[in-house]
Amino acid sequence: MSRDWLRSAMVALPIVGLVTSAAQGAAPPADGDAAIAQSLAEMLRDARTVVSNNQDLINNPELGDKHLTGQVVLDQAVKSYTQATGSDPATVDPKSRQGRLLRAMMAAIVAVTDDNQATINEKGTGFKGFIPAVFARLVSEDFNQMAKGEAEVKVTAPPELVRNRKARPDAWEADIIKTKLLDPKWPRGQSYSAVVDANGHPAFRIMVPEYYAASCLVCHGSPKGEMDLTGYPKEGGKVGDLGAAMSITLYH
Repeated sequence: MSRDWLRSAMVALPIVGLVTSAAQGAAPPADGDAAIAQSLAEMLRDARTVVSNNQDLINNPELGDKHLTGQVVLDQAVKSYTQATGSDPATVDPKSRQGRLLRAMMAAIVAVTDDNQATINEKGTGFKGFIPAVFARLVSEDFNQMAKGEAEVKVTAPPELVRNRKARPDAWEADIIKTKLLDPKWPRGQSYSAVVDANGHPAFRIMVPEYYAASCLVCHGSPKGEMDLTGYPKEGGKVGDLGAAMSITLYH
C-alpha cells in the first residue's frame, strides 16, 4: 500500500478559522494552536503510512519476527515528518506545549506497535488485522490518555462510513463534516478550525479532511456491499471521495 492511503492535502495545513460569538467569550484560533495541530497530524499520518507501506510484510505468513518494532516505525515516521515539515521533532523544545504533545504522540506510536508485536510476528497467519485505520485509532487512544485534559486526537468519518463505534463523530465533528467538508463548494483539502466549547472548556478544534486514494478502495471501494478482507461490507467509495477526517482538539 502506498503513502497515498487516505492522503490528505494538509502539507501546509490550510485552515479556515471561525471566531466564535462574543457571547461565548472565545478568542480566535491562535497561530500556535495551528502549528501544534499540524505537527500532531503530520506525525500520526507519517506513522500510519509506515504501517500502510509494510502491510505485505506484516501479513507474510512465512515470516516470524518482522523486525518492525515501535522504534523502527517511529524512526521511519520521523524521517518522513522531517522531510514534510523541514523540522526535526527532536529540536522542538520538550518543555513547550508543542514539544510535550509531539513527544506524547511519538511515545504512543512506539507503545502501540510494541504492544502488537505478537500479532505482527505471528507465523502461519496471513491477514493480521493490524491495518492503518486500527493503528491510527490505537495511537490516538494512547495519546489521549497521555495528554488528558490538554489535547485529543481522533480519526473519524462521515457517520455512514464509520466502522468502529469509538470513531463516531461527536455533534460538532458531524456538523462540520456535513456542512463544510462534504459541501461540493468546499475547497478540496482545506481544513476547518474554530474556537468552541468542548467538554465545558474553550478549545481550538480543527477538522482535517482525508480522501480515498486507489489503495483505499481495496476495502472501501466497489462493489458496494461486498465483504472486504476485514469482514466489513465495502462502501462503494471512489478515488477522491471524503473517506475520513482527522479531528484535533487543543484545550485552552
